[in-house]
Amino acid sequence: MTISLLDLKPRETATVTEIKGGQILANRLNSLGIRPGKEITKVSSHFSNGPVTVLVDRAQIAIGHGMADKIMLSIDRT
Repeated sequence: MTISLLDLKPRETATVTEIKGGQILANRLNSLGIRPGKEITKVSSHFSNGPVTVLVDRAQIAIGHGMADKIMLSIDRT
């Protein structure tokens, strides 16, 4: 199943499959360690367009709501 980072539940882990945005966004996320093939865990998110906090390679990163919506993930919720 493919979902956006916004749809991932707190403490769930998934694999990044695609960044839906231009090269500038992909480069920015890549510099943070978020790129296709990476596993990320959602730590928390705030309601009403607040930041989303994720764990990538033992680093905790906060990204904006708009960026999080463009990060597509593969998850198996069976």
